[in-house]
Amino acid sequence: MKLIVRNMDRATTEEELKDLFQAFGTVQSCDIVLDKGTGQSKGFGFVEMPKVGEAKAAMKNLNNTAVGNSIMRVKKADEKDADKS
Repeated sequence: MKLIVRNMDRATTEEELKDLFQAFGTVQSCDIVLDKGTGQSKGFGFVEMPKVGEAKAAMKNLNNTAVGNSIMRVKKADEKDADKS
């Protein structure tokens, strides 16, 4: 299941994001979307977890969680979201 993570602290690294989600299961991929001009985080990214139950647990437990200076939001990515990556 592909999840979209929004409102991330722009200092959050892919490794930190992956570690947060791995507490709930296997992470297949983790990508933070970067600005092409500056190379800086745009404040959102995608996490893919192969097991739906683990992905749902991560989504439930990590949504509205404070990471750095932001409260991140986690939900299931739809096709429209996936096209942004």
